[in-house]
Amino acid sequence: MKVHHFHEYWPNHSHRVALAAALLLLLPAFSPNLFAPLGRAFPSIFSEWNAPKSMHFHLFKAALQHPISVQQQRSLWSPLAHQGWRPCLDVEEPKDVPSLSLKKSKGYIQVFLDGGLNQQKMGICDAVAVAKILNATLVIPHLDVNPVWQDSSSFAEIFDVDHFISVLRDEVSIVKELPGELSWSTREYYATGIRATRIKTAPVHASADWYLENVLPVLQSYGVVAIAPFSHRLTFNNLPLNIQRLRCKVNFQALDFVPHIKELGETLVHRLRFPSSENQILGTEHVQEGNNEVKMQGAGKYVVLHLRFDKDMAAHSACDFGGGKAEKLALAKYRQVLWQGRVLNSQFTDNELRNQGRCPLTPEEIGLLLAALGFSNSTRLYLASHKVYGGEARISALRKLFPLMEDKKGLSSSEERERVEGKASLLAAVDYFVSMHSDIFISASPGNMHNALVGHRALLNLKTIRPNMGLLSQLFLNKSMEWSEFQQAVLNGHKSRQGQIRLRKEKQSIYTYPAPDCMCPS
Repeated sequence: MKVHHFHEYWPNHSHRVALAAALLLLLPAFSPNLFAPLGRAFPSIFSEWNAPKSMHFHLFKAALQHPISVQQQRSLWSPLAHQGWRPCLDVEEPKDVPSLSLKKSKGYIQVFLDGGLNQQKMGICDAVAVAKILNATLVIPHLDVNPVWQDSSSFAEIFDVDHFISVLRDEVSIVKELPGELSWSTREYYATGIRATRIKTAPVHASADWYLENVLPVLQSYGVVAIAPFSHRLTFNNLPLNIQRLRCKVNFQALDFVPHIKELGETLVHRLRFPSSENQILGTEHVQEGNNEVKMQGAGKYVVLHLRFDKDMAAHSACDFGGGKAEKLALAKYRQVLWQGRVLNSQFTDNELRNQGRCPLTPEEIGLLLAALGFSNSTRLYLASHKVYGGEARISALRKLFPLMEDKKGLSSSEERERVEGKASLLAAVDYFVSMHSDIFISASPGNMHNALVGHRALLNLKTIRPNMGLLSQLFLNKSMEWSEFQQAVLNGHKSRQGQIRLRKEKQSIYTYPAPDCMCPS
């Protein structure tokens, strides 16, 4: 009788490894529910397997070789001419309103703010305005932990509290915490049940009258009121001028970052403007030889690019980004994990979405835009981003166009970043500081950071380039377009998108369009 050994029926080690790998790849497709929790906890485990391919190779190749004139560089780097507007942040009280010292506060207001740094900033400004409307004392706002950013930083860890209170002392009464008899009013207290002192029904863009009719009675009855949710809970329309200017005063003067954020920001700005000889040698290794006069136009200057291209944005857009089938499957799985497949524009094809200008610009596309605008490969480019989808493989095309591209990690040591590392809001605050001190700011796609910096830089008449998404979508869909035609179309389409003052229209944000509410003709 023949004896069969076990190894005759079971594959050898290499076969077993191959079989296990195949099962690992196939299981998510057949049992997505099994892997949903893993995808949420470790979103990179079943991620992209192929590096993205160039979607515009013809233009990219031309961009690497395109010549730039001295005249184009002068125009690009020259500051904006005075536009006839200046900041007006002094809050003038109506003549029939008594001064703050003569008023008696009607109670304390608490707000709990969600979102990233710039959404929280807007909420803080609105909270001050609501406290003013109600003649209430504002408790330093509580910043909730955002499920996306996962940052537990408090107001005092981001903003200078004493400066905040001091700047606004003549406008609104502000305290760091509730008095002892009201110390029961906490975030935990409101999370465990329905409370009479919590307002959950504040509509988006509520009017001043809504707060007077619905919040003031609660404030007068209990001496304290908590408003949550509070994001975007105050209108931009039909408010007195003193309230509008107060909101701008909070945003542009009172909200100052804590010293260690500013110190790190100043260090980064200095290293961008005055790179050391060692860094200069390392950075210019791949910079092409060219006209020295062209290089001199950008000497000591830098541009900040907010590359808003994270995985959430890529997944939510339902667009194709050159990663092939593997990327499409990975993004589809990610959508299923985060939004149970609910992506409003997923019924459109990629071409339809691009025709509508609804696809965020990839690093390659924003690089082509910058090159067409006249930025040379000797430009010092600071990358302000949370986390770029696809990592270095995705950024490589941009880095080939701009080899002097820098970020926080490349410009500073781990010791210098110790107090901000791993904290999304603090890292965003550093990027905000560096962006505000740049010669030019450009954001790859609209968002809260883009909107906040557009408004702040408009107030100070600083150059800010806003990509024309509709135009760029059409240009990138034309695969036969030559570089000269592409460049001319980009230049023509961005002449009036470089920081020119745009007056706020109805329903638009005062934080993005500070004129005319918070600026005066000069």
